[in-house]
Amino acid sequence: MSLISCSRRGAIGATLLATLALGLGVSPALHAQTKNAANLAMIGEPQSLDPMVSSTDLVATIMQHVYEPLFTFDANWNVVPMLAEAMPVIADGGKTYTIKLRSGINLHNGRALTAEDVTASLQRWFETSARGKAVAQELASMTAKDGLTVEIKLKNAYAPLLAHLAMPSGMAAIMAKEAIATPLTSFVGTGPYAFKERRPDQYVLLSKFDKYAARSEAASGYGGKRQALIEELRFIPVPNANTRVEGALAGQFHFADLLPVEASTRLDQSGGKAVPIITPSFGFPYFVLNTTQGPLAKKEVRQAIQVALKEEEVLAAGFGDPKFYSAEPNHFPKGTPFYSEEGKGDYNQGDVARAKKLAAAGGYKGFPIRILTSRQYEFHYNMALMIAEHLKRAGFSPELNVVDWATLVQRRGDGSRWDMYITHSGQFPEPMLSPPQLGKGAPGGWETDTKNAALAAFNQESDPAKRGQLWGAVQKVVYEEVPYINAGRFNSLSARSPALQGYVPATWPFFWNASIK
Repeated sequence: MSLISCSRRGAIGATLLATLALGLGVSPALHAQTKNAANLAMIGEPQSLDPMVSSTDLVATIMQHVYEPLFTFDANWNVVPMLAEAMPVIADGGKTYTIKLRSGINLHNGRALTAEDVTASLQRWFETSARGKAVAQELASMTAKDGLTVEIKLKNAYAPLLAHLAMPSGMAAIMAKEAIATPLTSFVGTGPYAFKERRPDQYVLLSKFDKYAARSEAASGYGGKRQALIEELRFIPVPNANTRVEGALAGQFHFADLLPVEASTRLDQSGGKAVPIITPSFGFPYFVLNTTQGPLAKKEVRQAIQVALKEEEVLAAGFGDPKFYSAEPNHFPKGTPFYSEEGKGDYNQGDVARAKKLAAAGGYKGFPIRILTSRQYEFHYNMALMIAEHLKRAGFSPELNVVDWATLVQRRGDGSRWDMYITHSGQFPEPMLSPPQLGKGAPGGWETDTKNAALAAFNQESDPAKRGQLWGAVQKVVYEEVPYINAGRFNSLSARSPALQGYVPATWPFFWNASIK
């Protein structure tokens, strides 16, 4: 992606605020409301503000300020309590979890949080969230034992439970029971910010919740004490990556998310007008394949696509500078409990002859391979271009379908409309957190006996060392059945204004504990 030419930069910097006022961001009326407000440029319009229904990072980033989970992650990705008073009491061989809530937690509608709000919220999560539905398969019962105590009983031991409850994406968000509906029309949570207003294609506005009940522990990652030091958070959809860069350099945004890596040099040389933020080990790009419909329903055709790709070239197309990516076949970094080299013989191959042989075995006869992607994450689009080139070399007929991110999220739920789509995930410490294809009901429809057997063994083992060994068997099945292709790892680039103080780089950017100078 080319940046806007130097001759245009001055004009853009001078007119950006007016452009934003015309619908790409903040309206003039919004500017007048308060000076202590943060303008936060996001990659696009959120498909929804329901953090259970949507598993997108964009919705998680916004709504984690409004809703909170029972548990969350600290700076070292350890699960720590948030709305829960402490870590749960686990009994019955790992099948019973007793969770005590903190007292004095206020909902945005003015009343105190109770265990009944928690059970009603989790029941909705079990029914509506892809992540929640997967966890519901393990559930035996859930009860509000008293006003501040919840008991969860499982059919079998399930080691990933607390990590699922802690995830911001597809969040097990705790909300006021009277506000629960499908779709949500009232957003009543416990977070440091309350929902105030949404104007589609202009902004989502959150305001400080004065009666927020913060934890007492020191802030660490998503855990510990949260303070709303900024009065208003204005999440502004700015789908064009160039506009996010120019807005950051012009000082119109206090924060600009997920910028193209080629903007790194300009940010470095901006003279302090914008501060570049590199978030290391941010995540991994991956490509979901449709296992139930179309030409990729045949395992051999999916295997052919896998060996046709040279992931290192795909990553280079997406991120350019090697400091922003790493091509590795292991799904988890070396030194972590889940490092495994299973399946590495099918990674980064670019093997045209083998790809053609596998495609023929799967009955592929030149059918279009519809690749769904978006330019709102520009690296998705650039990777899709290189994937298409690799597939052409191997005799496939790729067809690039470029849509906005909200449309992609909508379409991926309909398997008749795509064969592959490009996405990414944060790099989390628990394999069952991502990608969702490891669970049930995720786009792509991957369900096989081999998958279920490998995951059952993995998830019912509570010993971390043994789980690490069992992950290798799961990774092997992923390489053999190819429900998705993990491209490698990447670091992300964002930017902040010098006026935004106290921001801590994170997979899902958060702005509690940050302030405006």
